[in-house]
Amino acid sequence: MGHIAGGQREYELLRRRMDRNVSGTPDSPAVMRILEILYTPEEAAFARRIPVMPTPVRKLSKSLGMPEDELRDRLSDLARRGLMFDFERNGERFYGLPPVLGGVFEYIMMRERAGLPIEELARLFDEYMNSDGFMKAGFMGQTPFARTYVREESLPEDDHAEILDYERVTRLVETASLISIGLCSCRHKNSHLGKACDRPQRTCLSLNTAAESMIHGGIAEPIDARGALRVIDECKAAGLAQIGDNVQHNIGFICNCCRCCCILTKGVRTMGLNHAIVSSNWVAEMDDAKCAGCGRCAETCPVDALGVAPAGNGNGKRAVLEQDLCLGCGVCETRCNRGAIRMKPRPQKVFTPETTFDMVGHMAIERGKVSEILFDDPESLGHRALGRFMGLLEKSPPWKAAMAVQPLRSAFLNTVFAFSKEVRQERATGRAAMEGRKKS
Repeated sequence: MGHIAGGQREYELLRRRMDRNVSGTPDSPAVMRILEILYTPEEAAFARRIPVMPTPVRKLSKSLGMPEDELRDRLSDLARRGLMFDFERNGERFYGLPPVLGGVFEYIMMRERAGLPIEELARLFDEYMNSDGFMKAGFMGQTPFARTYVREESLPEDDHAEILDYERVTRLVETASLISIGLCSCRHKNSHLGKACDRPQRTCLSLNTAAESMIHGGIAEPIDARGALRVIDECKAAGLAQIGDNVQHNIGFICNCCRCCCILTKGVRTMGLNHAIVSSNWVAEMDDAKCAGCGRCAETCPVDALGVAPAGNGNGKRAVLEQDLCLGCGVCETRCNRGAIRMKPRPQKVFTPETTFDMVGHMAIERGKVSEILFDDPESLGHRALGRFMGLLEKSPPWKAAMAVQPLRSAFLNTVFAFSKEVRQERATGRAAMEGRKKS
């Protein structure tokens, strides 16, 4: 697969390029070895010329100076191998360079793969994603890429009217334009390391545009809504929490996560990364009078928000909840057979970005990567110069202070992305006019 001799520089440059993603790809011997296995030096040199933001193949063809058919073939090959974002919009294919988490890791581990040293890759992914540097880079800031879905059946009857459509797993599945299913990348990885739990593995659902990409690349298989809901019901019975895309529209994925294998829940439990997953708009509440202290809820809580301690009156034990950690998933409520837990609305609604574009924008602001997202064309000298300027601005104390204020952040986000869109449109118009003059 990969060839190490003479290619270290290309792998390091590729890693730096991947690190421009908002989720980051920090340096590590493990990630360098992963890249060596998956890419040849020539492929690494080619891949780092692709922007991290998905770009139409026709535009890439012009910026790279490569015939469109040849470029599409090369990009499609990388996408089928799980090394490139690839999706269709309005009849046009888009490609982008993925990070490790939320990209390469899932694409490699969501299916059985022949021709790869999968056990070595599982060990390297495990080493890399459990490292302190990776976890801090991947989950800094207040806007993660994943949020919790509350179990609708755990809500009191009088609260059902308060749950919005984008919070209902059933609604998201029933209205999806397309659905696919693949292996849980976390449990599949752990199965090659001899430490997977006994929960089902064929549980990772992709929806809408993401499902088209997964099916097109052979990473996942199509499934209808009825089949997807049946999988979710089986996962709920196994005590798994539903965690998915932190957006309101065009949801991309719904995972069914266990407490032991999932990289996100493990980050909360073992590394104190409480912002790795956004909670739902509900939180658990204990009824001490009904609690027998059996510990069923604590055993199933995905993030150890529940424990068991001696009762205050000295009579037996009671479950104790740390509300700041509670994801609001409702797993504990459905596991309690004494009715000692109820889900109640949080006093303040949790912020959920409307679209993936909005989510990436907020993540970029929080992580100091606005310049790397706005000016993401490695072939453009103008983009590189503007990117360096924005990079300096983002590191300044006044910038950091201003972006900590939510209204200022939102105003900046709307203005700067609108400006960036206008610049791109002007450049496209200029190129079209120049080509017209050449033809005449």
